Amino acid sequence: MKQKISISDLSRIIEMAWEDRTPFEAIKVNYGLNESSVIKLMRRNLKQNSFRLWRKRVTSRKTKHLKIRPMKVGRAYCPTQYKR
Repeated sequence: MKQKISISDLSRIIEMAWEDRTPFEAIKVNYGLNESSVIKLMRRNLKQNSFRLWRKRVTSRKTKHLKIRPMKVGRAYCPTQYKR
């Protein structure tokens, strides 16, 4: 059964996927979507060129996976991440 995702959750998932320091595991914990599900979601909701840029960017980021993430990478967020 496919999960219904609200527009605000969809926006947040896309934002988290673009963030360099937010690992796929964080998206899994918060929204129940594994890496392959996030890739499918991004493919459906981004323009083709934007999706290609995102995939190229994510593929080269060790910070997107907790298992290969360097220990010196701390928990960081951008100032607009927690909107009020």
